[in-house]
Amino acid sequence: MSASHDAPLQTLFLPFAHGTLDWPQGPVLFLRAREGWPPREHAATGQLVCVQSFRPFAQALERGGWEVRDEAALETTDARYPLVLVLPPRQRDEARALLARALERVAPGGVLVACQSNNEGARSGESDLQQLAGLGGKLTKNHCRVFWTAPLEGGHDEALRKRWAALDAPRAILDGRFHSRPGVFAWDRIDPASALLAEQLPADLAGHGADLGAGWGYLSAEVLARCPKVAALDLYEAESRALELARRNLAGSAAQLDFCWHDVTAGIDGRYDFIVSNPPFHTPAREDRPDIGQRFIAVAAQALRPGGRLFMVANRHLPYEQILNDSFGQVRVAAERDGFKVIVGTRGGRA
Repeated sequence: MSASHDAPLQTLFLPFAHGTLDWPQGPVLFLRAREGWPPREHAATGQLVCVQSFRPFAQALERGGWEVRDEAALETTDARYPLVLVLPPRQRDEARALLARALERVAPGGVLVACQSNNEGARSGESDLQQLAGLGGKLTKNHCRVFWTAPLEGGHDEALRKRWAALDAPRAILDGRFHSRPGVFAWDRIDPASALLAEQLPADLAGHGADLGAGWGYLSAEVLARCPKVAALDLYEAESRALELARRNLAGSAAQLDFCWHDVTAGIDGRYDFIVSNPPFHTPAREDRPDIGQRFIAVAAQALRPGGRLFMVANRHLPYEQILNDSFGQVRVAAERDGFKVIVGTRGGRA
């Protein structure tokens, strides 16, 4: 997401730009933080403590000079902050849980400020914060809504906060076969595109493979279950919340596993015998981005050994044919169903 077009990030800082709220002197906690010019206009160097689980956003923050922590690291401290900023996600259970955890981090007399775009649940988010802790104010601009609490001195609904804080906790799904949590892709089901790809996996896959965009681990689990000659599998996933679930779901595998919190579009190291992928084609904000999937294909081709194969699934309409033909010696459509296509690309003798 371009910082210059990140409307929720810009709108989040509107109360401070207008003087409606005062910017504090001490450390400020920023949950689901994103890099851009608005925080740099207000925060001093080292003042923001940023929490971000999506690798491309985390790397952008680090390049901007901000301190970045993951959710697990935050849970090891009981620090409280005079200001907590939040960019809640679209999924409502995940958003409510994030607001509840944010509230727990507000110091006495502090303020919680959140912002969402109108098409990402802004009205629901405002209603949820009002129910949880009461509203001190709100503003609308850029097709977004920023809303905040009055200075907090207790008095919020602590029982509700505790219930909401657990709404996105990992839990068993699919009759206990896997664990997942609200907010990750296809969190409570097997994605039909991934299921179609799994059906096309040949049992003779062997050696060292990779899963690009592994999510909570379904495709990797299917590879290991269907292909006993696979000795090692590397899982690449940009969302750390999903990657930790994959680590849990694949525990006990006989194969050597490596879990990589990584942005695949930046390229990967290694030479693989095979790669499987259900690549994303949109950003976390649901912006349509087929170029992400195209980049996954190019990266896969570069990472395969000569003769290595890519097994990928995509929506039938996505424009992947040219990059596939440019990147692989042989390309074939292995299956089509319900608007999805499974494509197998075999790398030639040179990249």
